[in-house]
Amino acid sequence: MTGEDLRQLLLQKWGYSYDIRLRRTQGKIFVLVMWRYLEQASFPLSEADYLAHLNAIAGYLQAWGSVEQVMTYIQQTREKPRLGKAVSIPLDLGDRASEWILED
Repeated sequence: MTGEDLRQLLLQKWGYSYDIRLRRTQGKIFVLVMWRYLEQASFPLSEADYLAHLNAIAGYLQAWGSVEQVMTYIQQTREKPRLGKAVSIPLDLGDRASEWILED
């Protein structure tokens, strides 16, 4: 998966190039599909910066073996990102979670 693949998945599902963030909370990692999107005039990233950011996210998802999990969740969810409410996708890293999560 590339950043462009991820963008196309978002466009097919919701019609916008939503921002995606990774968040670690309570020992778990979540993919957050944020409510801001590239097509907004106030979006802080240029298209090139946005695609570079998505490429980095896609790289993490590939390293974690979570690409299919995220794709399936996005395709099947009825949720939609809206102001103040991201779509939260919990990642199941299995036994490898400890490799990626360092406790503070």
